[in-house]
Amino acid sequence: MGTRTILYYDCFSGISGDMNLGAMVDLGVDGEYLQEELKKLNLHGYRLNIYRASRKGIAGTKVDVVSDRHHDHRKLFDIQQIIEESSLNERVKRWSAEIFMKVAEAEAKVHGTSIDDIHFHEVGAVDSIVDIVGAAICRDTLNADSIQCSPVEVGGGFVDCSHGRLPVPAPATAEILTNVPIRSEGVSSELTTPTGAAIVATFAEEFTVKKDFTILKTAYGIGGRDHEIPNVLRVFMGEMDQNCLRDGYGKAVVIETNIDDMNPELYEHVIGRLLTDGAMDAYLTPIIMKKNRPAIQMTVLCGEHDIEKITDIIFRETTTLGIRRYSVERKKMNRSVVAVETPYGRVDVKIGVYNGEVIKLKPEYDQCRKLAEEHHIPLHRVYEIVQEAYRCRHRKENNI
Repeated sequence: MGTRTILYYDCFSGISGDMNLGAMVDLGVDGEYLQEELKKLNLHGYRLNIYRASRKGIAGTKVDVVSDRHHDHRKLFDIQQIIEESSLNERVKRWSAEIFMKVAEAEAKVHGTSIDDIHFHEVGAVDSIVDIVGAAICRDTLNADSIQCSPVEVGGGFVDCSHGRLPVPAPATAEILTNVPIRSEGVSSELTTPTGAAIVATFAEEFTVKKDFTILKTAYGIGGRDHEIPNVLRVFMGEMDQNCLRDGYGKAVVIETNIDDMNPELYEHVIGRLLTDGAMDAYLTPIIMKKNRPAIQMTVLCGEHDIEKITDIIFRETTTLGIRRYSVERKKMNRSVVAVETPYGRVDVKIGVYNGEVIKLKPEYDQCRKLAEEHHIPLHRVYEIVQEAYRCRHRKENNI
């Protein structure tokens, strides 16, 4: 069935726009080509400095966007116009617009206003526009079949910005990273910026600690400061067999056990631990055992790398004395979450993609129920409105 290329973001020290550009150049994007493509934006007052640097002994590429103008405040429409009027290709335009839309939606929610009224400050400056459009150019150039990302390290403490002194992650960053796994390992600094967060939140099809691919190349984008940990963004270009679990058909493992003597209150905790620690799925089925004794069958689906960890949780957290396991074939769709604006409010929609086509739309239940209760309308009507709003957005974005 062939192989697929995987671009994997290893954000153990966070991500920013300039770190991303550095990592992409280090991975193989030609720096001169990147600069020539960026000229298609017809933006002035900046230059790109590309050079070798290191942090904590790790060498990589540093990209500085040096701007002569630091206080450009633009609205989303202004930025969209700059992108649309450029001579960049359509894929780069679309990806750039999607990243800015993610930032606009986050800023609007944080500040309690509409996306049309948001004034971009740091992200509206020339250097941030270059970071974001440059990210789209690099993605287009590398042309990986799939993009994955680790949980994102965000840092801690406080950061000074145009709105004053804010907690880390900054409110916009936290909003952008909704539904994205994050970490904060004690570094008292902002490790992930809104621009960096929006890049991986837009590009990544999956967030996972697993690197189920053969490494073809490793690259490093160098950050601006020294921290307790290496301030670098590591990226891998990998190759994945079509039969692997994370793309199309692949192998998974089912672990089962029958339990007839455990306090039912404990099941919620056990299922929660299993799902948090690597299980793809975990569920309970009522069964009747020998002597007509009611019992529970616990079933867990996991990858081969997680067998021992899942087994350990089951033995330590339940009363069972044994398990059984067997391999199965698994097929899954690519999934992502997009925010949709409706007349009643914003709702997240989970998208299922099969063979490049969106065939599943699943609005977030709790959000739909809240809107139905607040506006006194049937829940099924909220679902219909959200689905139609998504379709309208999709047609507009793709000029259908």
